[in-house]
Amino acid sequence: MAGETLLKFLDVVSEHIRNLKNHINPESVENVINLIDSSKAIFVIGAGRSGYIAKAFAMRLMHLGYAVYVVGETVTPRITKDDTLIAISGSGETTSVVNISRKAKDIGSRLIAITGSRKSSLAEMADVIVLIKGKVKDERDEKLSQLAPLGTMFELTTMIFLDALVAEIMMRKHLTESDLEARHAVLE
Repeated sequence: MAGETLLKFLDVVSEHIRNLKNHINPESVENVINLIDSSKAIFVIGAGRSGYIAKAFAMRLMHLGYAVYVVGETVTPRITKDDTLIAISGSGETTSVVNISRKAKDIGSRLIAITGSRKSSLAEMADVIVLIKGKVKDERDEKLSQLAPLGTMFELTTMIFLDALVAEIMMRKHLTESDLEARHAVLE
C-alpha cells in the first residue's frame, strides 16, 4: 500500500511527542526559562541537523526580544560569564559541541544541555539538562532506524520541545504573534 511507511513514520513521531509530554521534567523547563531570562545574551550551538534546530530556536528567541547568537557565525560576539550557551546534541558527545561548551563553562557562562543522554560529557558539565529521548535501545531500534535514521527522532522531538518552550515564554511575557512579527526579518 502506498504511503504505508509514511503513516508508520507519523505514528512513531506521535509516540515520541507523547513520551516527551509524559516525561519532560517541569523543573528543568523552569530552570531553562530562568536562565534565558537572566542572561545578558544567549548563544546556541548544535552540529549537523541539530545545528539547524539550534538556528531555528535562535530565530524564535530573537523574535521574543532576546539578544541571541549562533556559535560559528561571523557576527557572533565573545561569550561572557553573564551569558548562557544552549547546546544541542543527541549523544551529548559531539566533539565540536562538547569542546565549545567546555570553553564556555571555563569562561564562566551557564550551560543548558539539550541531549538524549544524561550520562554524556555535555550533560555532566551542564547547569541544566533537558533530556529528550531519540532512539531507545531495544528490539524496535532496527525498525525505527529504517523509518527514521540516525538522529531524526531526537531532532524532531527537540524542535517540537523548543517550539513549545517559545509558546510558554510568549504566554509568560504576554506577547502576541504581532509582537514577534515586528522583529521578523523583512530583507528576505
